[in-house]
Amino acid sequence: MTHPEIYVSTDVEADGPIPGPHSMLSFGSAAYLADKTLLSTFTANLHLLPNAEGHPDTMAWWSRNRASWDAARTNCQAPEAAMRSYVTWLKALPGMPVFVAYPAGFDFMFVYWYLMRFAGESPFSHSALDMKTLAMARLKVGYREATKGNMPKVWFDPLPHTHIALDDAIEQGALFCNMLAHGEHVQSSPPTRTISPIDGSSSTTS
Repeated sequence: MTHPEIYVSTDVEADGPIPGPHSMLSFGSAAYLADKTLLSTFTANLHLLPNAEGHPDTMAWWSRNRASWDAARTNCQAPEAAMRSYVTWLKALPGMPVFVAYPAGFDFMFVYWYLMRFAGESPFSHSALDMKTLAMARLKVGYREATKGNMPKVWFDPLPHTHIALDDAIEQGALFCNMLAHGEHVQSSPPTRTISPIDGSSSTTS
């Protein structure tokens, strides 16, 4: 029996542009089937890396978004424990996990680095699916034009974008599934079933 692909929409909140000198503060993943069924979620806030520090530009942005910063600094876990739990969660999904992000270049860089550094493996291998690239292909526009502002409004479900990792992962996962379903065609789509954030563990819809 062929297992389906599971699209793991993932959002990262960090205190700088690259991992190592800077830290991943928080990440959230929402596991979707292509039909927009939300199977499960995972999120964790992480302790800072030793000898790392926030980038001045990023920290200036966080200073203007204190509620999101505070949410990312609550109930922090050691990166070793969080990433190993994340691998266990990914392997328990009922299919092959595909990393999905907007843009994938930033989020996957952090998640892959942390997986290899603290868990010693990546269930995603070294591949990620970039939503901007998919939008470019669907809309038949240049990459720089493949922005959310140029996407059809019916691709967007009424979900919050809060800069809290799991909220944004759920929102972006719904957008991705709508892109798969409708391409460049303007059609209505059913709203996503949402679930409450669970820190550092999975949650499954009924």
